[in-house]
Amino acid sequence: MAVIDDVRALGTQLERSYPVYVRGQLKFRVGQMVYVAFSLDEAVMGFAFPKEERAALVGGDRRRFRLPAQSDLRFNWVHADLAALDPTEARELVVDAWRRVVPQKLSRAYDLAHPDGPL
Repeated sequence: MAVIDDVRALGTQLERSYPVYVRGQLKFRVGQMVYVAFSLDEAVMGFAFPKEERAALVGGDRRRFRLPAQSDLRFNWVHADLAALDPTEARELVVDAWRRVVPQKLSRAYDLAHPDGPL
């Protein structure tokens, strides 16, 4: 079972990433782009994810993943129930979301520095 503390430190350690609080919600940004956000109760993690792959992810495991609200479907975004994820999987989702908003050279440098996956 993952909790917000399993990924909070990672979000601050990723290059160019920084935490912000918007209306009480913790979000991680690179520049002005949000790539991970948590619900107020910290039970749900929203993360950047390719639109064209969302249906397969959500359809494959509706217990863990779901689409965002109808008004947010235009964004590359998916929600996950943190309690249904293990900590390693939650960190992998954060790193994958971060990769979507940083230059490829940063993503490659991260892979070289962390050959066994996220911290």
